[in-house]
Amino acid sequence: MLARVRKFPEATRTAAEAAAAIGCELSQICKSLVFAADGVPVLVLMDGASRVDVELVRRELGARKVTRADAAVVREATGYAIGGVPPFGHRTRTRVLADRSLLAHDVVWAAAGTPYTVFPMAPEELVAHAGGTLVDVRERTA
Repeated sequence: MLARVRKFPEATRTAAEAAAAIGCELSQICKSLVFAADGVPVLVLMDGASRVDVELVRRELGARKVTRADAAVVREATGYAIGGVPPFGHRTRTRVLADRSLLAHDVVWAAAGTPYTVFPMAPEELVAHAGGTLVDVRERTA
């Protein structure tokens, strides 16, 4: 599938904003979230309707501590600001974990480098381009 970037006049910084602008389900948005595992940046790709379970990420990586990376770490590791981080094409090579929930769709939408741009891609292709490892790190709701 050829990924065509779409630009929107309104921000698509959050998964909800992106889904509303595109006209797709919230779960079809691929969030690119940066965490710090023992101080080392790691990218987690998650569907827009779910939250990352940091404890599952910690176990998956065998890390002592996993926290959400701050804006400076995100920009340093990826070259992009929060709200526009794409799933690949980053400044530095980081480990990538992709939640299996993304595979529930034929197409997912991801940020394309700015808070106003997104692109569609088959989830399997997106995970492959990102060099991601498929994992189950989605927070389970009670």
